[in-house]
Amino acid sequence: MLPRETLLKSIENRETAARVLDQAEQAIKTWEIVCTDFVSPPELAEIQQMFSRLTEVHILPWGGYPQAERQRVAIARADLPLDQSQVAIAAIDIAGNFLFDPASHRDFLGALLGTGIVREKVGDILVMGERGAQAIVVPEMVEFLSMSLAQVRSVPVKTQAIDLSELKIREPKKKELTTVEASLRLDAVASAGFGMSRSKMADLINAGDVRVNWKEITQSSHQLKSGDLVAIRGKGRLEVGDVAVTKKERYRVQLTRFV
Repeated sequence: MLPRETLLKSIENRETAARVLDQAEQAIKTWEIVCTDFVSPPELAEIQQMFSRLTEVHILPWGGYPQAERQRVAIARADLPLDQSQVAIAAIDIAGNFLFDPASHRDFLGALLGTGIVREKVGDILVMGERGAQAIVVPEMVEFLSMSLAQVRSVPVKTQAIDLSELKIREPKKKELTTVEASLRLDAVASAGFGMSRSKMADLINAGDVRVNWKEITQSSHQLKSGDLVAIRGKGRLEVGDVAVTKKERYRVQLTRFV
């Protein structure tokens, strides 16, 4: 049996984490590869944290393409190999004419959930402007959605299965920048990276809108380090690169902003 209470001690998303531990125990017992439903980035970060402490099992997350936010996690005994083909995912195309009634990510997600399926069965949704969207889902939902999803907003749509190779992936735009700061405080570095005032950044941090490595951080004084990922709801992500100390004992920080 896995040391559940120890593993779950500092976990925010306890319900998801406990369910994944149940699946890990199943994988150990049956020698089968077990797949979770889709998990969000904060949930995935906690799952990876838990499994880094275990030697009996290993995991492989995959969401259909390299930058996927929502991913399924394959779990297997440590002595069984894992590859992406063992993470069962499928893709659908939701096609319609959205020229006169544009639909957002929220609209497509609402229409998918309106068919009666739960959020965990849906991965990323790729909105393609006036022609509709593509969605990554668990394979067992493809036929149901092909029959059930017929409208998004006021627009009739045709929903059908497509191959993962047909996904229209847009590479994230990124901007490299360097800042020199007196400290590695979250409010100082992130305000420079996102191009906003330090007081505005502090407000976002206090409001719970800022995550570091997918964990909500509400302290402006939180110290960043090389490799950290800062995400702000609706504003993209910032990756902390190399950090060097200048002659004047300030910090020169390389940053990459993803929009």
